[in-house]
Amino acid sequence: MSAHALSDADLQTLSSQAIAAKSKAYCPNSNFHVGACLLTTSGTFIAGANIENASYPVGVCAERVAFGTAIFNGHRSFKALAVATDTKPGASPCGMCRQFMREFTPPSFPIYMYDAEGKYKVTTIGELLPDSFGPDDLNSARGV
Repeated sequence: MSAHALSDADLQTLSSQAIAAKSKAYCPNSNFHVGACLLTTSGTFIAGANIENASYPVGVCAERVAFGTAIFNGHRSFKALAVATDTKPGASPCGMCRQFMREFTPPSFPIYMYDAEGKYKVTTIGELLPDSFGPDDLNSARGV
């Protein structure tokens, strides 16, 4: 078993799909290819790639493409995410993606960040977004 209770086979599939997803990135402005792959707790792998826009803030990161596709398809429980870039070291999800992911994951949710050589660093959403604001905070504010 690998870190965070992923099987070696799941980790291999997660990484290979994230790395392959980079080739589907639409990034004519930055040429910064990012691929992501999300593993649901039901065992489904969902890939995404970054999609840029001439109006930069309108672009969508690979992580949010994968999560959005998963949510649209009815998934609500997730096991891990892999993000792959052509940089060394691998890139960490941006702040907007961190907050987006926090909506659907607990602080212990693992994120594997792959570099250009396929090497990875693993962290959690809690480490990337300490003292985060999530759905539970809204429930406590409502007195739920």
